[in-house]
Amino acid sequence: MSQTDFLHLMPLIILAIAALLNMLVVAAWRNHKIIYVITAVSFVAAFLSLFELRDITAHAIEPLFVIDGFGVFYIGLILATALVISMLSYAYFEQREEQKEEYYILLILSTLGACTLVISTHFASLFLGLEVLSVALYSLISYLRTRERSDEAGIKYLILAAFSSAFLLFGMALVYYSTGTMTFAGIATAMKDFQELPILLLTGFGMMIIGIGFKLSVVPFHMWTPDVYEGAPAPVTAFIATVSKGGVLGLLIRFFMEVDGFRYPTLITIFSIVAIASMIAGNLLALMQTNVKRILAYSSISHLGYLMVAFLAGDRLGVEAITFYLVAYFITMVGAFGVVAMLSDTERDAELLDDYRGLLWRRPWTATAFTAMLLSLAGIPLTAGFVGKFYVLAAGVNTQLWLLVAMLVLNSVIGLYYYIKVVAVMFQQPEAEAEPRPRLRPSIYLASVGTLAVLTLLLVLVGVYPAALVEVIQNVFSTAPEMVAK
Repeated sequence: MSQTDFLHLMPLIILAIAALLNMLVVAAWRNHKIIYVITAVSFVAAFLSLFELRDITAHAIEPLFVIDGFGVFYIGLILATALVISMLSYAYFEQREEQKEEYYILLILSTLGACTLVISTHFASLFLGLEVLSVALYSLISYLRTRERSDEAGIKYLILAAFSSAFLLFGMALVYYSTGTMTFAGIATAMKDFQELPILLLTGFGMMIIGIGFKLSVVPFHMWTPDVYEGAPAPVTAFIATVSKGGVLGLLIRFFMEVDGFRYPTLITIFSIVAIASMIAGNLLALMQTNVKRILAYSSISHLGYLMVAFLAGDRLGVEAITFYLVAYFITMVGAFGVVAMLSDTERDAELLDDYRGLLWRRPWTATAFTAMLLSLAGIPLTAGFVGKFYVLAAGVNTQLWLLVAMLVLNSVIGLYYYIKVVAVMFQQPEAEAEPRPRLRPSIYLASVGTLAVLTLLLVLVGVYPAALVEVIQNVFSTAPEMVAK
Protein backbone atom coordinates (compact mmCIF):
# COMPACT_ATOMS: atom_id res chain seq x y z
CA MET A 1 0.00 0.00 0.00
CA SER A 2 1.19 3.50 -0.85
CA GLN A 3 1.04 6.65 1.25
CA THR A 4 -1.92 7.78 -0.89
CA ASP A 5 -3.79 4.58 -0.02
CA PHE A 6 -3.26 5.19 3.69
CA LEU A 7 -4.49 8.78 3.29
CA HIS A 8 -7.70 7.58 1.65
CA LEU A 9 -8.25 5.01 4.40
CA MET A 10 -7.51 7.51 7.19
CA PRO A 11 -11.09 7.56 8.64
CA LEU A 12 -11.01 3.78 9.07
CA ILE A 13 -7.48 3.84 10.49
CA ILE A 14 -8.47 6.49 13.05
CA LEU A 15 -11.40 4.34 14.21
CA ALA A 16 -9.21 1.24 14.51
CA ILE A 17 -6.61 3.17 16.56
CA ALA A 18 -9.36 4.63 18.78
CA ALA A 19 -10.71 1.13 19.55
CA LEU A 20 -7.21 -0.05 20.53
CA LEU A 21 -6.58 3.08 22.61
CA ASN A 22 -9.86 2.61 24.47
CA MET A 23 -8.94 -0.99 25.26
CA LEU A 24 -5.58 0.08 26.69
CA VAL A 25 -7.14 2.87 28.77
CA VAL A 26 -9.85 0.53 30.13
CA ALA A 27 -7.18 -2.03 31.08
CA ALA A 28 -5.29 0.63 33.06
CA TRP A 29 -8.06 2.82 34.45
CA ARG A 30 -11.83 2.67 34.22
CA ASN A 31 -13.29 6.13 33.71
CA HIS A 32 -16.51 6.63 31.78
CA LYS A 33 -15.89 10.27 30.91
CA ILE A 34 -12.36 9.69 29.55
CA ILE A 35 -13.48 6.76 27.37
CA TYR A 36 -16.40 8.82 26.07
CA VAL A 37 -14.11 11.77 25.24
CA ILE A 38 -11.69 9.49 23.36
CA THR A 39 -14.62 8.02 21.42
CA ALA A 40 -16.16 11.40 20.55
CA VAL A 41 -12.78 12.86 19.54
CA SER A 42 -12.07 9.83 17.33
CA PHE A 43 -15.39 10.25 15.51
CA VAL A 44 -14.73 13.97 15.02
CA ALA A 45 -11.15 13.31 13.82
CA ALA A 46 -12.32 10.63 11.39
CA PHE A 47 -15.01 12.96 10.07
CA LEU A 48 -12.57 15.87 9.63
CA SER A 49 -10.15 13.62 7.75
CA LEU A 50 -12.83 13.24 5.06
CA PHE A 51 -12.37 16.88 4.03
CA GLU A 52 -9.02 15.88 2.50
CA LEU A 53 -10.99 13.55 0.22
CA ARG A 54 -13.90 15.82 -0.69
CA ASP A 55 -12.69 16.60 -4.25
CA ILE A 56 -11.39 13.17 -5.19
CA THR A 57 -12.40 11.05 -8.10
CA ALA A 58 -12.61 7.30 -7.56
CA HIS A 59 -9.44 5.98 -5.91
CA ALA A 60 -9.19 2.20 -5.99
CA ILE A 61 -7.23 0.20 -3.41
CA GLU A 62 -7.12 -3.04 -5.32
CA PRO A 63 -8.87 -5.33 -5.00
CA LEU A 64 -10.87 -4.54 -1.86
CA PHE A 65 -11.92 -0.89 -1.76
CA VAL A 66 -12.81 2.15 -3.82
CA ILE A 67 -12.98 5.59 -2.19
CA ASP A 68 -15.18 7.94 -4.24
CA GLY A 69 -17.75 10.68 -3.68
CA PHE A 70 -20.42 8.14 -2.83
CA GLY A 71 -18.24 6.38 -0.24
CA VAL A 72 -16.98 9.62 1.31
CA PHE A 73 -20.50 10.98 1.77
CA TYR A 74 -21.82 7.77 3.31
CA ILE A 75 -18.82 7.43 5.64
CA GLY A 76 -19.38 11.04 6.73
CA LEU A 77 -23.06 10.37 7.38
CA ILE A 78 -22.22 7.24 9.39
CA LEU A 79 -19.54 9.00 11.46
CA ALA A 80 -21.75 12.03 12.21
CA THR A 81 -24.59 9.74 13.30
CA ALA A 82 -22.26 7.62 15.44
CA LEU A 83 -20.97 10.79 17.14
CA VAL A 84 -24.52 11.88 18.03
CA ILE A 85 -25.34 8.37 19.30
CA SER A 86 -22.19 8.38 21.45
CA MET A 87 -23.35 11.65 23.05
CA LEU A 88 -26.79 10.19 23.78
CA SER A 89 -25.07 7.04 25.09
CA TYR A 90 -22.99 9.06 27.55
CA ALA A 91 -26.10 10.66 29.07
CA TYR A 92 -27.88 7.28 29.07
CA PHE A 93 -25.13 5.18 30.71
CA GLU A 94 -23.84 7.85 33.09
CA GLN A 95 -27.03 7.37 35.12
CA ARG A 96 -26.64 3.58 35.31
CA GLU A 97 -24.52 1.29 37.44
CA GLU A 98 -23.27 -1.11 34.75
CA GLN A 99 -19.68 -1.20 33.53
CA LYS A 100 -19.87 1.38 30.77
CA GLU A 101 -16.44 1.58 29.20
CA GLU A 102 -16.50 -1.49 26.92
CA TYR A 103 -19.66 -0.17 25.29
CA TYR A 104 -17.70 2.52 23.45
CA ILE A 105 -15.16 0.02 22.10
CA LEU A 106 -18.02 -1.98 20.61
CA LEU A 107 -19.64 1.20 19.25
CA ILE A 108 -16.43 2.21 17.45
CA LEU A 109 -15.97 -1.29 16.00
CA SER A 110 -19.56 -1.40 14.72
CA THR A 111 -19.06 1.99 13.08
CA LEU A 112 -15.81 0.76 11.55
CA GLY A 113 -17.66 -2.21 10.05
CA ALA A 114 -20.36 0.04 8.57
CA CYS A 115 -17.73 2.37 7.05
CA THR A 116 -15.94 -0.62 5.53
CA LEU A 117 -19.13 -1.80 3.85
CA VAL A 118 -19.82 1.39 1.88
CA ILE A 119 -16.40 1.38 0.17
CA SER A 120 -16.18 -2.38 -0.47
CA THR A 121 -15.75 -3.68 -4.02
CA HIS A 122 -14.87 -7.29 -3.18
CA PHE A 123 -16.70 -10.11 -1.42
CA ALA A 124 -13.85 -10.45 1.12
CA SER A 125 -14.07 -6.82 2.29
CA LEU A 126 -17.87 -7.02 2.15
CA PHE A 127 -17.98 -10.00 4.50
CA LEU A 128 -15.26 -8.60 6.76
CA GLY A 129 -17.12 -5.31 7.19
CA LEU A 130 -20.43 -7.06 7.74
CA GLU A 131 -19.03 -9.36 10.44
CA VAL A 132 -17.19 -6.56 12.28
CA LEU A 133 -20.48 -4.67 12.33
CA SER A 134 -22.58 -7.68 13.37
CA VAL A 135 -20.32 -9.27 16.00
CA ALA A 136 -20.01 -5.98 17.90
CA LEU A 137 -23.79 -5.56 17.68
CA TYR A 138 -24.39 -8.92 19.41
CA SER A 139 -22.81 -7.54 22.57
CA LEU A 140 -24.24 -4.03 22.22
CA ILE A 141 -27.80 -5.38 22.02
CA SER A 142 -27.47 -7.45 25.20
CA TYR A 143 -25.20 -4.96 26.99
CA LEU A 144 -27.57 -4.36 29.94
CA ARG A 145 -27.38 -7.99 31.03
CA THR A 146 -29.53 -7.67 34.14
CA ARG A 147 -32.44 -6.11 32.29
CA GLU A 148 -35.43 -8.16 31.25
CA ARG A 149 -35.43 -9.19 27.55
CA SER A 150 -31.87 -7.92 26.99
CA ASP A 151 -30.21 -11.35 26.74
CA GLU A 152 -33.19 -12.63 24.76
CA ALA A 153 -32.77 -9.86 22.19
CA GLY A 154 -29.02 -10.52 21.88
CA ILE A 155 -29.48 -14.27 21.44
CA LYS A 156 -32.22 -13.81 18.82
CA TYR A 157 -30.04 -11.45 16.83
CA LEU A 158 -27.03 -13.78 17.18
CA ILE A 159 -28.86 -16.87 15.93
CA LEU A 160 -30.64 -15.16 13.04
CA ALA A 161 -27.52 -13.21 12.04
CA ALA A 162 -25.59 -16.49 11.88
CA PHE A 163 -28.25 -17.93 9.56
CA SER A 164 -28.17 -14.82 7.38
CA SER A 165 -24.36 -14.91 7.18
CA ALA A 166 -24.55 -18.55 6.07
CA PHE A 167 -26.99 -17.62 3.29
CA LEU A 168 -24.78 -14.70 2.27
CA LEU A 169 -21.61 -16.83 2.12
CA PHE A 170 -23.30 -19.61 0.18
CA GLY A 171 -24.69 -17.01 -2.24
CA MET A 172 -21.20 -15.51 -2.70
CA ALA A 173 -19.82 -18.99 -3.41
CA LEU A 174 -22.42 -19.59 -6.13
CA VAL A 175 -21.75 -16.18 -7.70
CA TYR A 176 -18.01 -16.91 -7.63
CA TYR A 177 -18.59 -20.32 -9.22
CA SER A 178 -20.69 -18.75 -11.99
CA THR A 179 -18.44 -15.75 -12.74
CA GLY A 180 -14.96 -16.84 -11.63
CA THR A 181 -14.33 -13.64 -9.66
CA MET A 182 -15.19 -12.02 -6.34
CA THR A 183 -14.70 -8.39 -7.36
CA PHE A 184 -17.77 -6.33 -8.22
CA ALA A 185 -16.18 -5.11 -11.48
CA GLY A 186 -15.24 -8.67 -12.47
CA ILE A 187 -18.78 -9.90 -11.81
CA ALA A 188 -20.13 -7.01 -13.91
CA THR A 189 -17.83 -7.98 -16.80
CA ALA A 190 -18.85 -11.64 -16.60
CA MET A 191 -22.56 -10.73 -16.52
CA LYS A 192 -22.35 -8.72 -19.75
CA ASP A 193 -22.40 -12.02 -21.62
CA PHE A 194 -25.67 -13.12 -19.98
CA GLN A 195 -29.00 -12.12 -21.50
CA GLU A 196 -30.75 -14.19 -18.84
CA LEU A 197 -29.20 -15.07 -15.50
CA PRO A 198 -28.03 -18.72 -15.25
CA ILE A 199 -29.88 -20.65 -12.56
CA LEU A 200 -26.84 -20.94 -10.29
CA LEU A 201 -26.05 -17.23 -10.54
CA LEU A 202 -29.69 -16.34 -9.91
CA THR A 203 -29.71 -18.66 -6.89
CA GLY A 204 -26.52 -17.01 -5.63
CA PHE A 205 -28.03 -13.55 -5.93
CA GLY A 206 -31.19 -14.80 -4.21
CA MET A 207 -29.22 -16.13 -1.24
CA MET A 208 -27.25 -12.90 -1.02
CA ILE A 209 -30.51 -10.94 -1.00
CA ILE A 210 -31.66 -13.09 1.95
CA GLY A 211 -28.48 -12.26 3.88
CA ILE A 212 -28.66 -8.54 3.08
CA GLY A 213 -32.43 -8.50 3.65
CA PHE A 214 -31.92 -9.68 7.22
CA LYS A 215 -29.55 -6.80 7.97
CA LEU A 216 -32.02 -4.33 6.45
CA SER A 217 -34.96 -6.02 8.25
CA VAL A 218 -37.16 -5.98 5.18
CA VAL A 219 -40.10 -8.40 4.85
CA PRO A 220 -39.95 -11.43 5.08
CA PHE A 221 -36.65 -11.20 7.02
CA HIS A 222 -37.97 -8.76 9.61
CA MET A 223 -39.18 -10.96 12.48
CA TRP A 224 -36.23 -10.16 14.74
CA THR A 225 -36.69 -6.39 14.53
CA PRO A 226 -39.37 -5.56 17.15
CA ASP A 227 -37.92 -7.91 19.79
CA VAL A 228 -34.36 -6.65 19.31
CA TYR A 229 -35.46 -3.00 19.29
CA GLU A 230 -37.42 -3.58 22.48
CA GLY A 231 -34.67 -5.47 24.34
CA ALA A 232 -31.65 -3.36 23.34
CA PRO A 233 -30.66 -0.13 25.15
CA ALA A 234 -32.26 2.91 23.47
CA PRO A 235 -28.98 4.31 21.99
CA VAL A 236 -28.14 0.87 20.55
CA THR A 237 -31.60 0.68 18.99
CA ALA A 238 -30.92 4.07 17.35
CA PHE A 239 -27.62 2.69 16.04
CA ILE A 240 -29.25 -0.42 14.55
CA ALA A 241 -32.01 1.64 12.92
CA THR A 242 -29.56 4.08 11.31
CA VAL A 243 -25.84 3.29 11.05
CA SER A 244 -26.22 -0.48 10.67
CA LYS A 245 -28.90 -0.25 7.98
CA GLY A 246 -27.25 2.72 6.26
CA GLY A 247 -23.97 0.85 5.84
CA VAL A 248 -25.68 -2.23 4.39
CA LEU A 249 -27.87 -0.12 2.09
CA GLY A 250 -24.81 1.74 0.79
CA LEU A 251 -23.19 -1.61 0.00
CA LEU A 252 -26.33 -2.85 -1.76
CA ILE A 253 -26.51 0.30 -3.93
CA ARG A 254 -22.84 0.03 -4.92
CA PHE A 255 -23.05 -3.68 -5.77
CA PHE A 256 -26.23 -3.59 -7.85
CA MET A 257 -25.29 -0.39 -9.66
CA GLU A 258 -21.85 -1.84 -10.42
CA VAL A 259 -23.18 -5.11 -11.85
CA ASP A 260 -26.22 -3.38 -13.46
CA GLY A 261 -28.53 -5.89 -11.82
CA PHE A 262 -31.58 -3.84 -12.73
CA ARG A 263 -31.60 -5.00 -16.34
CA TYR A 264 -32.76 -8.44 -15.17
CA PRO A 265 -36.56 -8.59 -14.71
CA THR A 266 -36.30 -11.43 -12.16
CA LEU A 267 -34.28 -9.30 -9.73
CA ILE A 268 -36.59 -6.31 -10.27
CA THR A 269 -39.58 -8.53 -9.45
CA ILE A 270 -37.96 -9.86 -6.26
CA PHE A 271 -37.12 -6.37 -4.97
CA SER A 272 -40.55 -5.03 -5.92
CA ILE A 273 -42.27 -7.77 -3.91
CA VAL A 274 -39.97 -7.12 -0.95
CA ALA A 275 -40.64 -3.35 -1.15
CA ILE A 276 -44.43 -3.71 -1.28
CA ALA A 277 -44.50 -6.36 1.47
CA SER A 278 -42.28 -4.22 3.71
CA MET A 279 -44.47 -1.13 3.30
CA ILE A 280 -47.71 -3.01 3.96
CA ALA A 281 -46.53 -5.31 6.78
CA GLY A 282 -44.52 -2.59 8.54
CA ASN A 283 -47.42 -0.16 8.69
CA LEU A 284 -50.18 -2.67 9.50
CA LEU A 285 -48.16 -4.28 12.31
CA ALA A 286 -47.26 -0.86 13.73
CA LEU A 287 -50.97 -0.04 13.98
CA MET A 288 -51.43 -2.84 16.54
CA GLN A 289 -48.59 -1.84 18.90
CA THR A 290 -48.76 -0.06 22.25
CA ASN A 291 -44.99 -0.12 22.80
CA VAL A 292 -43.19 2.93 21.38
CA LYS A 293 -40.01 0.99 20.60
CA ARG A 294 -42.00 -1.63 18.69
CA ILE A 295 -43.91 1.10 16.84
CA LEU A 296 -40.61 2.60 15.73
CA ALA A 297 -39.31 -0.87 14.83
CA TYR A 298 -42.18 -1.62 12.48
CA SER A 299 -41.98 1.96 11.21
CA SER A 300 -38.34 1.36 10.22
CA ILE A 301 -39.42 -1.70 8.21
CA SER A 302 -41.92 0.40 6.25
CA HIS A 303 -39.32 3.12 5.65
CA LEU A 304 -36.93 0.57 4.13
CA GLY A 305 -39.80 -0.33 1.83
CA TYR A 306 -40.08 3.33 0.81
CA LEU A 307 -36.33 3.46 0.15
CA MET A 308 -36.63 0.42 -2.12
CA VAL A 309 -38.80 2.50 -4.48
CA ALA A 310 -35.87 4.86 -5.15
CA PHE A 311 -33.45 1.91 -5.18
CA LEU A 312 -35.45 0.21 -7.95
CA ALA A 313 -35.28 3.39 -10.03
CA GLY A 314 -31.67 2.32 -10.64
CA ASP A 315 -30.46 5.71 -11.87
CA ARG A 316 -28.66 8.76 -10.51
CA LEU A 317 -31.87 10.43 -9.35
CA GLY A 318 -32.73 7.28 -7.42
CA VAL A 319 -29.37 7.23 -5.63
CA GLU A 320 -29.67 10.93 -4.78
CA ALA A 321 -33.21 10.32 -3.46
CA ILE A 322 -32.02 7.42 -1.29
CA THR A 323 -29.18 9.52 0.10
CA PHE A 324 -31.37 12.52 0.91
CA TYR A 325 -34.00 10.24 2.48
CA LEU A 326 -31.32 8.51 4.57
CA VAL A 327 -30.08 11.84 5.94
CA ALA A 328 -33.63 12.81 6.94
CA TYR A 329 -34.30 9.31 8.31
CA PHE A 330 -31.07 9.26 10.35
CA ILE A 331 -31.84 12.65 11.94
CA THR A 332 -35.39 11.60 12.73
CA MET A 333 -34.74 8.12 14.13
CA VAL A 334 -31.77 9.19 16.25
CA GLY A 335 -33.89 12.05 17.59
CA ALA A 336 -36.84 9.76 18.34
CA PHE A 337 -34.73 7.22 20.19
CA GLY A 338 -32.87 10.09 21.85
CA VAL A 339 -36.17 11.12 23.44
CA VAL A 340 -36.76 7.51 24.53
CA ALA A 341 -33.26 7.42 26.06
CA MET A 342 -33.73 10.76 27.82
CA LEU A 343 -37.03 9.71 29.41
CA SER A 344 -35.74 6.27 30.49
CA ASP A 345 -34.86 5.49 34.09
CA THR A 346 -32.40 3.06 35.65
CA GLU A 347 -34.93 0.20 35.71
CA ARG A 348 -36.25 0.23 32.13
CA ASP A 349 -36.54 2.30 28.96
CA ALA A 350 -39.50 4.64 28.44
CA GLU A 351 -41.14 2.38 25.87
CA LEU A 352 -44.82 2.22 26.88
CA LEU A 353 -47.41 4.69 25.62
CA ASP A 354 -48.32 5.43 29.24
CA ASP A 355 -44.80 6.80 29.75
CA TYR A 356 -45.66 9.57 27.28
CA ARG A 357 -49.14 10.39 28.57
CA GLY A 358 -49.32 14.12 29.28
CA LEU A 359 -45.67 14.64 28.30
CA LEU A 360 -46.51 18.03 26.76
CA TRP A 361 -47.57 19.33 30.19
CA ARG A 362 -44.72 17.72 32.10
CA ARG A 363 -41.82 18.36 29.68
CA PRO A 364 -43.03 20.64 26.88
CA TRP A 365 -39.72 21.00 25.03
CA THR A 366 -39.11 17.25 24.97
CA ALA A 367 -42.68 16.64 23.75
CA THR A 368 -42.22 19.27 21.02
CA ALA A 369 -39.02 17.62 19.80
CA PHE A 370 -40.62 14.15 19.81
CA THR A 371 -43.64 15.50 17.95
CA ALA A 372 -41.36 16.98 15.28
CA MET A 373 -39.61 13.59 14.88
CA LEU A 374 -42.89 11.70 14.56
CA LEU A 375 -44.33 14.19 12.07
CA SER A 376 -41.15 13.88 10.00
CA LEU A 377 -41.50 10.08 9.97
CA ALA A 378 -45.10 10.57 8.82
CA GLY A 379 -43.94 12.86 6.01
CA ILE A 380 -45.70 16.04 7.12
CA PRO A 381 -44.64 19.25 5.24
CA LEU A 382 -41.95 21.53 6.69
CA THR A 383 -40.03 18.50 7.98
CA ALA A 384 -37.07 16.68 6.44
CA GLY A 385 -39.15 13.51 6.13
CA PHE A 386 -41.63 15.21 3.78
CA VAL A 387 -38.91 16.38 1.38
CA GLY A 388 -37.23 12.95 1.51
CA LYS A 389 -40.48 11.18 0.67
CA PHE A 390 -41.16 13.65 -2.15
CA TYR A 391 -37.66 12.96 -3.55
CA VAL A 392 -38.29 9.20 -3.46
CA LEU A 393 -41.67 9.69 -5.18
CA ALA A 394 -39.97 11.76 -7.89
CA ALA A 395 -37.46 8.97 -8.51
CA GLY A 396 -40.27 6.41 -8.76
CA VAL A 397 -42.34 8.58 -11.12
CA ASN A 398 -39.27 9.33 -13.24
CA THR A 399 -38.83 5.61 -13.96
CA GLN A 400 -42.60 4.93 -14.13
CA LEU A 401 -42.75 2.56 -11.16
CA TRP A 402 -46.45 3.31 -10.83
CA LEU A 403 -47.43 0.35 -8.61
CA LEU A 404 -44.64 1.09 -6.12
CA VAL A 405 -45.46 4.81 -6.13
CA ALA A 406 -49.15 4.07 -5.44
CA MET A 407 -48.23 1.71 -2.58
CA LEU A 408 -45.91 4.34 -1.11
CA VAL A 409 -48.66 6.98 -1.10
CA LEU A 410 -51.24 4.57 0.33
CA ASN A 411 -48.96 3.33 3.10
CA SER A 412 -47.87 6.85 4.00
CA VAL A 413 -51.54 7.61 4.72
CA ILE A 414 -51.84 4.45 6.87
CA GLY A 415 -48.66 5.39 8.76
CA LEU A 416 -50.14 8.72 9.79
CA TYR A 417 -52.46 6.97 12.25
CA TYR A 418 -49.91 5.40 14.59
CA TYR A 419 -47.65 8.46 14.59
CA ILE A 420 -50.57 10.74 15.43
CA LYS A 421 -51.66 8.23 18.11
CA VAL A 422 -48.38 8.79 20.00
CA VAL A 423 -48.67 12.58 19.57
CA ALA A 424 -52.26 12.48 20.89
CA VAL A 425 -51.11 10.58 24.00
CA MET A 426 -48.49 13.26 24.69
CA PHE A 427 -51.11 15.99 24.39
CA GLN A 428 -53.50 14.39 26.89
CA GLN A 429 -53.88 15.94 30.31
CA PRO A 430 -51.70 14.09 32.88
CA GLU A 431 -53.60 12.01 35.42
CA ALA A 432 -51.43 13.12 38.32
CA GLU A 433 -49.18 16.04 39.09
CA ALA A 434 -45.74 15.74 37.61
CA GLU A 435 -42.94 14.86 39.98
CA PRO A 436 -40.09 17.37 40.09
CA ARG A 437 -37.32 16.32 37.76
CA PRO A 438 -33.87 15.63 39.21
CA ARG A 439 -31.33 18.26 38.26
CA LEU A 440 -28.94 16.88 35.66
CA ARG A 441 -25.21 17.51 35.73
CA PRO A 442 -24.08 19.96 32.99
CA SER A 443 -22.26 17.25 31.01
CA ILE A 444 -25.35 14.98 30.94
CA TYR A 445 -27.62 17.91 30.17
CA LEU A 446 -25.47 18.96 27.21
CA ALA A 447 -25.18 15.41 25.88
CA SER A 448 -28.92 14.77 25.98
CA VAL A 449 -30.92 18.00 25.78
CA GLY A 450 -28.33 19.84 23.68
CA THR A 451 -28.04 16.97 21.18
CA LEU A 452 -31.82 16.66 20.91
CA ALA A 453 -32.18 20.41 20.29
CA VAL A 454 -29.60 20.29 17.48
CA LEU A 455 -31.35 17.33 15.85
CA THR A 456 -34.72 19.10 15.99
CA LEU A 457 -33.26 22.25 14.42
CA LEU A 458 -31.62 20.17 11.68
CA LEU A 459 -34.91 18.39 11.03
CA VAL A 460 -36.78 21.64 10.49
CA LEU A 461 -33.91 23.30 8.61
CA VAL A 462 -33.66 20.47 6.07
CA GLY A 463 -37.45 20.47 5.73
CA VAL A 464 -37.73 24.22 5.15
CA TYR A 465 -34.54 24.70 3.14
CA PRO A 466 -33.61 21.38 1.45
CA ALA A 467 -31.75 23.01 -1.46
CA ALA A 468 -28.44 23.18 0.45
CA LEU A 469 -28.40 19.44 1.20
CA VAL A 470 -29.57 18.59 -2.34
CA GLU A 471 -26.72 20.66 -3.77
CA VAL A 472 -24.16 18.93 -1.53
CA ILE A 473 -25.42 15.50 -2.59
CA GLN A 474 -25.37 16.41 -6.28
CA ASN A 475 -21.86 17.89 -6.03
CA VAL A 476 -20.56 14.84 -4.17
CA PHE A 477 -22.01 12.42 -6.69
CA SER A 478 -20.62 14.42 -9.61
CA THR A 479 -17.23 12.93 -8.61
CA ALA A 480 -18.64 9.45 -8.11
CA PRO A 481 -18.07 6.64 -10.60
CA GLU A 482 -20.43 5.59 -13.37
CA MET A 483 -22.59 3.66 -10.89
CA VAL A 484 -24.36 6.94 -10.00
CA ALA A 485 -23.82 8.76 -13.26
CA LYS A 486 -26.22 6.84 -15.48
